[in-house]
Amino acid sequence: MSIWLIIGILLCLSELVFPTAFVELMMGLSAFIVALLSGVIGTLWLQVVLWLVISVLLIFISQRLLPKPRRRTKIQDAVIAETISEIQPGQPGRVLYEGNSWRARCDDEKLYINAHEPVYIVRREGTTLIVMPQNVLNG
Repeated sequence: MSIWLIIGILLCLSELVFPTAFVELMMGLSAFIVALLSGVIGTLWLQVVLWLVISVLLIFISQRLLPKPRRRTKIQDAVIAETISEIQPGQPGRVLYEGNSWRARCDDEKLYINAHEPVYIVRREGTTLIVMPQNVLNG
């Protein structure tokens, strides 16, 4: 019984240190349940199987109940960047955004953007910023 309590405490505490979307917490709770049932279930291998089954069930239930994080693909705060290199039509280039160099591509694949030109960030696709020249959008 005491080994399951120790395992449960360690798993629950490790969730505080290394957040894993409640996976370790659910495994720790299932270890507490097995600790309570260890007097009835004498063999260790059966306790381990019960712990695995309860852990999987609790993880599955907790994942179904938690809201899914929304992926944010649009950049909402600072929307202005400056090109570091020229962006050829249909080709990627580099922009300086929030002090970092990012790969960028023009939203209109027929436009050419000069180096050191201010651009608006339209959206983000993975690690590539989709930009439009400031002079085009301002008219």
